[in-house]
Amino acid sequence: MSETTQAATQAATQATVPAPFSVLFVDDDEMSRNHFARAVRDDYRVHLARDADEAMALLHDLGPEIAVLITDFRMPGRDGGHLLREVANLYPQIVRILVTAYADKDMLLQTFNTADLYRILEKPLRVESVRDVLRQAVARYAERETRQQRLLAMDETLAFLAHELNTPLAAISLFARSVENDVAQEYDPQRQREIGLAATSMLNNAQYCLTLISSFWATVHKSGGQPPAPGSAAREVKATRLIATLLDSYPFAGAQREWVELEVRGDFVVHAMPNCVALVLSSLISNALRALEACQAPSLRIEVTSEPEPAICLHDNGPGIEPEIKARLLLDPVTTHAGRGGHGMGMIFCNRIMQSFGGGLRIESTLGEGTTVTMRFPAPRGRLHDSAGEPAPDSRAA
Repeated sequence: MSETTQAATQAATQATVPAPFSVLFVDDDEMSRNHFARAVRDDYRVHLARDADEAMALLHDLGPEIAVLITDFRMPGRDGGHLLREVANLYPQIVRILVTAYADKDMLLQTFNTADLYRILEKPLRVESVRDVLRQAVARYAERETRQQRLLAMDETLAFLAHELNTPLAAISLFARSVENDVAQEYDPQRQREIGLAATSMLNNAQYCLTLISSFWATVHKSGGQPPAPGSAAREVKATRLIATLLDSYPFAGAQREWVELEVRGDFVVHAMPNCVALVLSSLISNALRALEACQAPSLRIEVTSEPEPAICLHDNGPGIEPEIKARLLLDPVTTHAGRGGHGMGMIFCNRIMQSFGGGLRIESTLGEGTTVTMRFPAPRGRLHDSAGEPAPDSRAA
């Protein structure tokens, strides 16, 4: 079978049952490339290259997809050591393996020390040995990716937490300054009422700050800052449980709790960091409650669904959002409550945090009818559906 026919057959098979990780194999010998592809294509998406230049061209297009690079050392043009060093510099997340038939100790030491190799394999390659090393290399890659995602989520969460605390604290400062300026005045009943409302707002905002800090600290402290062990019960946080816990601790003002109802159409496990998800949800609830303040019959319906994708949807019957503002909410710092300390970064932070989990936010709104904000989570096996509900297409394969 020719290499072209083999690639087409492999691509058709993988389009039906997509493999979770991709491997790039580089060797100038066609027989070696074919042998490698046949050995591992049932478990991985395989990309093949004849030399370093072709490998770099593939990485330019597929870099984020490739988990493991395996390259022969002796090739025309640039050798495998040069390729590995370039990949280590440009794509450090890729696990790198060198294949060689030469017992050149100095060459091996130089390549190992400068390219941060994971393993060196000797030719001729044995199928079981290759499969075993690939399993270990992919596990290393997955571990790196998980650590990177957790760091990214934590970074976004800290920035988001700073924003969420800044907004109510700015409101507290604004109201406190107003009270301070009027403290020596004689008040009529209307002014006394305004001061009372300002004090209530200060209290509610302060309680919100304390709740956020307490929730964030409790979650991080409980996990000890370490990822839970695979298969541990700590990872099985259902969406309904997360929402119920948040609603129990959220600092509702007055009758606000009565505005909120929970509807479950299909529960799912939240594999993302629960404290990060809770912070996003807290911000979205805060926005919705603020929009409902002037409604005669305020309603906030939180819907949990698992199909066609895992999602938490917040539906409010508030005044809605102007189309030009809605179009910018996830892109630009726009706000409709600047007088209360808002500066428009909340939705941007929320979306970034959700994207760091492989999900995102979706906003739908109609003036005079209300707004729906959807928190989209990765579908099972990490396949995120697009806005039309269809699975995202697979990347190209050799």
